[in-house]
Amino acid sequence: MSFLNMIDRFKANRSGCTAVVVAAGSSQRMGQNKMFLPVAGIPVLARTLMQFQRCGEIDEILVVTREEKIVEVADLCKQYGIDKATKVLLGGKERSESSAAGVFQAAESSGYIAIADGARPLVTPELIAQTVQAARKYRAAAPAVPVKDTIKVVENGIVTDTPDRATLRAVQTPQVFEADLIKGALTNAIEKKLPLTDDCSAVEAMGFPVHLIEGSYENLKITTREDLALAEAFLAARGVRK
Repeated sequence: MSFLNMIDRFKANRSGCTAVVVAAGSSQRMGQNKMFLPVAGIPVLARTLMQFQRCGEIDEILVVTREEKIVEVADLCKQYGIDKATKVLLGGKERSESSAAGVFQAAESSGYIAIADGARPLVTPELIAQTVQAARKYRAAAPAVPVKDTIKVVENGIVTDTPDRATLRAVQTPQVFEADLIKGALTNAIEKKLPLTDDCSAVEAMGFPVHLIEGSYENLKITTREDLALAEAFLAARGVRK
């Protein structure tokens, strides 16, 4: 067998996808841990995990959380039947550290890794699958939606620029990457202490393009109490009560 054939076989054996669900934030704007607040009777994090559990493209789920929540998250997985969840891991102080905590624990069979916010309970299995499929083609992919509002760049309370809204997108999660690519990108980000707020930025910092697919305005991130009410309204429109 030639060396190139060996590489092709190795890649074929690493076709699985691990979901790393990051739930290690401080929830400062909420005033309490938003991951365990109910949305139509079910905790935010549980709803998020249930969507990855239902997605056929996801083989394994790793949950990254705060030290004092590890046992509670493990119990949550058991309560809601998240049997794809194999590990609950300790996160870091920065987003890149928390993502890396999960990424480097992914199964060897996972050639792709989906990194997701634990606070996006309305993500759908269909959107997750579409993003994974895009990553298989482009190596790095994420859902995004056009920005509705006019955005201003501000310094010291003064507007310094108004970007063309047509060029702006609000990027969501899951963000899916070829496993070796995201491992290298996060290692680089941590070593250089890059101030990143999402995982696409780590890949972008390596000079690698990220392909965006159509996201959903319903795939909101729970940040404030108003978001909880909006999420429940979206669920009600879908006919979901619990």
